[in-house]
Amino acid sequence: MKSKKNSDRQAYILLAVTAVIFGIPAKIMGTGNLFNTIMNTAHDLLLNTVFYIMAISVVTGALSSLMAEFGVISLLNRLMRPLMRPLYGLPGAASLGILSTFVSDNPAILSLAKNDSFIKYFKEYQVPALCNLGTSFGMGMILASYMIGLGVPGTIGAVFTGVAGAVVGSLVSVALMLRKTAKYYNIDKASLKKERSHRADTGFESEEPAARGSVAERALNSILEGGKTGVSLGMDIIPGVLCICTFVMILTFGAPADGVYTGAAYEGIALLPKIGRLISPLTKVLFGFSSPSAIAFPITSLGATGAAMALVPQMIATGAAGANEIAVFTAMGMCWSGYLSTHISMMDALGKRQFIKDAIISHTIGGLAAGVAAHYIWVVVGML
Repeated sequence: MKSKKNSDRQAYILLAVTAVIFGIPAKIMGTGNLFNTIMNTAHDLLLNTVFYIMAISVVTGALSSLMAEFGVISLLNRLMRPLMRPLYGLPGAASLGILSTFVSDNPAILSLAKNDSFIKYFKEYQVPALCNLGTSFGMGMILASYMIGLGVPGTIGAVFTGVAGAVVGSLVSVALMLRKTAKYYNIDKASLKKERSHRADTGFESEEPAARGSVAERALNSILEGGKTGVSLGMDIIPGVLCICTFVMILTFGAPADGVYTGAAYEGIALLPKIGRLISPLTKVLFGFSSPSAIAFPITSLGATGAAMALVPQMIATGAAGANEIAVFTAMGMCWSGYLSTHISMMDALGKRQFIKDAIISHTIGGLAAGVAAHYIWVVVGML
């Protein structure tokens, strides 16, 4: 009887929460428009986001498999260990994850994580932190190139300052995540401290890639096998991206320019930007924003950095953004890079669902640290 009462209570709570979640947007947008927007947004995400991620995963999966086959990952692990272990508490091989996401997007690190020759360098508690590490540098090259192309005076220096800020954010995010995962796996502080020593031994450094036929055969086989992993990964992330990202987009974006909802993709109630305007006095202190509207970039980058980038030219034209804002935008856009819409599916793909909440909290703090660091680095540089 008690179990039945608990079940009924949960059902009522679910119905109440669902009514609120769908009722408020439906009242603003119209019920028909809301459901059309949900379907159109999910459809667009499937075609233009999921398949894009799948393409990235196939290419990076093939490349990582090729590098593993010919010992590049092992070489990187040895060369980068003196840097990666003290800074991040991760093996040197993790540097390949930074590089792969910087030149592409967040999910690129998942293809590496599915590669046995890459993941063998990591202890179990370190694996979830790959999500935070990779996301911290997602779309880095695209974002930096875009910002430089805007032609604002001092942009190049601002972009490099932003990249430095993103590094600070990644350090914070990964450190917080490793503390959570270490506690979960009962790793003591002494072991964590040892992991930050560049002399820490994973036990795999002496392994050499096994030869399987001629060089051409090995290259072709590794490319095809890695590419298949990318296809599988692309299929695995469909539920997370479509369900979660659609909801985030509705909260992020607003009505069309004429204010009339049509049910098109990416319409919404713009709740997140409204929250951002309420906290604009705080953001001026933290990020040095000269205009309250500048908060729209980091708020939008929670869901999609690509969408946030489209806001910048208008901000520059209206004087709402200058070199300082470019530095902060670069740092937060790179570090967050739409993590609210990818973290859940990425952690699911890593098989670490139990750390989803910890990953999101850690990365939220990391992104804020990135923006603060970029602003104050820019201030200090300007004083020199």
